[in-house]
Amino acid sequence: MMVRSGNPAVRRGTVISAMLLLLPGAGGTGWAQSAPSLGLQEQGPQAAPPPSTLAPSENPGLINEMGKLFDKLPSILPPIKSPGEAMNDLSRLARPSTMVSGRMACPVSSSGGPDCKLAADQLCQGKGYKEGKSLNTDSAEKCSAKVLIPGRQRKPDDCRTDTVVTSALCQN
Repeated sequence: MMVRSGNPAVRRGTVISAMLLLLPGAGGTGWAQSAPSLGLQEQGPQAAPPPSTLAPSENPGLINEMGKLFDKLPSILPPIKSPGEAMNDLSRLARPSTMVSGRMACPVSSSGGPDCKLAADQLCQGKGYKEGKSLNTDSAEKCSAKVLIPGRQRKPDDCRTDTVVTSALCQN
């Protein structure tokens, strides 16, 4: 097929296309002879590199270390709560609470220390609430009248320390 055009650019494009078809490796059928080298090396089918030159399975780079961190994140983070559980937590935090003042003695617990949670609950229940949390306490030493006797030796059971809750945070 012969293309004739008066435009020299079209003629030049046609000639270049025809030359490309004749070059070996350019997709067209060419001569069986080898073409002169123009500084380019001819690439044949590439074989897989030998197994000894493959990249190691563990790459100690920054990206690899960050990937390990993201793999561990689900075990580090707390489990995701359902919407119902989240609302229960929020409503527990948002429950109205009131601070009350008063004096309620803390009973002695089995360990020997004061049990001020029980005293805070009693203080709040006396004001019409369900439970309480101790905010402020006061301690005082109470001694028997025997301590006032002149010349008498003081004994360990003559005085005791009483702890009272003076303010509590109450909730329904």
